[in-house]
Amino acid sequence: MCGIVGYIGSRDAYPILIKGLKRLEYRGYDSAGVALISERSAHLNVYKVKGKVSGLEAYGEREDLSGTIGIAHTRWATHGEPCQVNAHPHLSASGNLALVHNGIIENYNVLKEKLQKKGYLFKSDTDTEVLVQLIDYMKESGKLDLLTAVRLALKEVVGAYALAVIDQTYPDEIIVARKSSPLVIGIGEHEFFIGSDASPIIEYTDQVVYPEDGEIAILSKGKPLKVVDLSNVALDPEVQTLELNLGQIEKGGYPHFMLKEIFEQPECIQDCMRGRLHVEENEVILSAIIDHKDKLMNAKRFIIIACGTSWHAGLIGRQLIEHYCRIPVQVEYASEFRYSHTVVGEGDVVIAISQSGETADTLAAIELAKEKGAFVYGICNAIGSSISRATHTGSYIHVGPEIGVASTKAFTGQVTVLAMLALTLAKVKGTIADETLQEILQELQVLPEKMKKALETNEKIASLSRIFTYAHNFIYLGRGYNYPVALEGALKLKEISYIHAEGYPAAEMKHGPIALIDMEMPVVVVATHNSLYEKLLSNVQAVKARQGRIIAIVSEGDEVISEIADYCIELPRTVEALDPLLTTIPLQLMAYHIAVWKGKNVDQPRNLAKSVTVE
Repeated sequence: MCGIVGYIGSRDAYPILIKGLKRLEYRGYDSAGVALISERSAHLNVYKVKGKVSGLEAYGEREDLSGTIGIAHTRWATHGEPCQVNAHPHLSASGNLALVHNGIIENYNVLKEKLQKKGYLFKSDTDTEVLVQLIDYMKESGKLDLLTAVRLALKEVVGAYALAVIDQTYPDEIIVARKSSPLVIGIGEHEFFIGSDASPIIEYTDQVVYPEDGEIAILSKGKPLKVVDLSNVALDPEVQTLELNLGQIEKGGYPHFMLKEIFEQPECIQDCMRGRLHVEENEVILSAIIDHKDKLMNAKRFIIIACGTSWHAGLIGRQLIEHYCRIPVQVEYASEFRYSHTVVGEGDVVIAISQSGETADTLAAIELAKEKGAFVYGICNAIGSSISRATHTGSYIHVGPEIGVASTKAFTGQVTVLAMLALTLAKVKGTIADETLQEILQELQVLPEKMKKALETNEKIASLSRIFTYAHNFIYLGRGYNYPVALEGALKLKEISYIHAEGYPAAEMKHGPIALIDMEMPVVVVATHNSLYEKLLSNVQAVKARQGRIIAIVSEGDEVISEIADYCIELPRTVEALDPLLTTIPLQLMAYHIAVWKGKNVDQPRNLAKSVTVE
């Protein structure tokens, strides 16, 4: 949440900053702002607005936008309501400093009281303004250079931060720092770029540095990158090459990123399995399992930690691992794991799942698990992310950047990796028959083509969805592997259409939710032909008996539930364990089209941000 962009070099900074903000707007869109050191006056100019980056762009048309050094920010509000005053960048009392920040300064109230006693006045409700005033105080009271002032200020800070600060008395320098919040530095020809992720950088350079926690980088015109720690000890940063291209973060002719990402899933799953799936040899090869075979083989249990959509993937992962590996698995919300007194220690393997690799609650849970002696396996999408660096080992899902706030292809990528993880371990442990393994691997191989067939339901779902824009509530039902799919379908609908929706195991409906069923209640039933089909049939009949309007996701050729349901979406058949990779697609499409019919902003739903980097 919140996006940071920065530039220093010989080009005009403003166009680079605005373009970068637009690419990061999925991280926050409550307000936006930019700070530039003017080429004309050498003055620090700050412009900011409530609302989206387009509003900032319109506002700036009448301002001095000159300058080859600048920082910018798009906000997802944490401290203080979305408004111009609370928008970043924040100015220091001296007027010399401007700062943008992502994260949470936990002790900001204590610092604020100290600064108020020193005579500092505050205009905003943000923790970020406290930080810029603290740096200003250090610099002005001690007659210090900017780097030293930043170092000393950060030593007093408790919390998480990614920040960039400029000083009109140091017009050829940007200071950036990071702790538990994402930040990347792009290195060009005599120029530097800053981003919360690589999307604002990729069209200018593929050479990047990911600062580690507690590191400060000094970006100076005409000088090499310099990195130090909080004690001013020089460090040697690792320069990495980006594996990302510009086309991956453009809409490619689709009206929304979410729809594009839904339709990318067949290719994404193919990429996820590439080099790992070996059907002819009847095996899956995951390098993390090869490198840490003993730890994983001897695990007394697995604990999956995740949030939101990733948690739903974890619920499917639990069934896969328990079924095929015969190892007990529990699934925990990362946000609760830290505080629930879960017993964890040596012999446990913690699987941490996060699309962004920056989820604050999941990162904190990882650190706790490591402190207790657990072995931590990460599953994430973003190469070089904090979680990929914090875990002992792991697997990338390789589905490419996901821009739409409501996760789609990351979910199916996570489920695919969890399936491959379970099958790999099961073969090594000898808990899966060769013929069963062969059947599943063959299905995985053809699954991208079956996903394409599932996507052919798009037009039918678009038409069907228009009927249900009236609804204020939805119920989603599923059993077995499809119960987490029901949860995920409900989450997608409420995220982007703002319709209240709940997912349930279908058998639990009679323990309360059935009281809600009437002719106005749409009920989505994930009812593919599997081992629980007959059980689910009775649940469908119970809904129909109470006049519920049933939308059924069924297997091709279904002749029973399709006769009972009001509307049916048919999908290709697959093995039961892989059902979620197909059944989730029509639920994604239905959520998308209902939101579009209702006129909602599906890529940037209200109150949500893509990467939740605060607790």
